Amino acid sequence: QVQLTESGGGSVQAGGSLKLSCTASGRAFSTYVVAWFRQAPGKEREFVASIGARALGTYYANSVKGRFTISRDNAKNTVYLQMNSLKPEDTAVYYCNAVSAKIAGAHYWGQGTQVTVSS
Repeated sequence: QVQLTESGGGSVQAGGSLKLSCTASGRAFSTYVVAWFRQAPGKEREFVASIGARALGTYYANSVKGRFTISRDNAKNTVYLQMNSLKPEDTAVYYCNAVSAKIAGAHYWGQGTQVTVSS
């Protein structure tokens, strides 16, 4: 069992930066592929970025490419999302998602953290 806890959300003005953290309890977090998703009011949850189990391979949605950076520190069981040049359209609840690369069906979500960007 893995529990995910997001932190680092808040309110910033357009052009500002925030760094989100997703910290996992449980063992073998390094074997999980971790992704960030976001959901704005009235919209479907959408993919933002992902990182491979041993930081091998990062992927980004076109809307955040060049502005957001995903990274991980497996020693701290934590995945980060550095968000720069924030725009009002980045306003959403950001969720951390972890999928085991070794255990079928091991798929977890965090509770989310609110990011609000004002113009």
